[in-house]
Amino acid sequence: MTQFADLVIGFDLDMTLIDSRPGVADTFKALNRLLGTSIPGDQLSEQLGPTLETVLADYFPPEEIEGVCDHFRAIYADLGPKGSSLLPGALEAFKAVENAGGKNLVITAKFEPNAHRCLDAVGLRAEHVVGWRHGPAKADALIEHSALAYIGDTPPDMHAALVAGITAIGVTTGPWNAAELIGEGANFVMASLLEFPERLRLLLSD
Repeated sequence: MTQFADLVIGFDLDMTLIDSRPGVADTFKALNRLLGTSIPGDQLSEQLGPTLETVLADYFPPEEIEGVCDHFRAIYADLGPKGSSLLPGALEAFKAVENAGGKNLVITAKFEPNAHRCLDAVGLRAEHVVGWRHGPAKADALIEHSALAYIGDTPPDMHAALVAGITAIGVTTGPWNAAELIGEGANFVMASLLEFPERLRLLLSD
């Protein structure tokens, strides 16, 4: 296989590479027990994407957000990795990039140390992991690492790729369907990462 030493492919984390919903739901349940709150964790775990600060702003006054986020992240450090599993094709997608001589880049809104913990738990190794980035803010990391494409499951992921001027690839393992992702700028949409090795081959042959 032809090797592309400068190849970098960016991936979102939650609902693109891993199904983190059980860990998120369990963390909210533990947070509710700790704080005596009734945050609907099961519901929120189905709507992953926004930053934790944005999510919690609906349930706490501004002056409490930072402290509650700290509690959540501390709990998630234990429960999150235990409740994470690989989505179909994630391992194959990473291997396809590696087999082409490239590097895998993960950019996520998740607290970066917890992103590393989740990747370790499911056995994925990325050369670069960048946390605390959401939507178009991910574009800076894509540009910094000279990524060829970014794969994600949400419209903000597509926006990030567009801002960075690279190929936007949607995957419908999250809450958004193909038509919605295309409408938000996706150049291509996959049903799962199982389709990515062939998509990468086509990208590299252009």
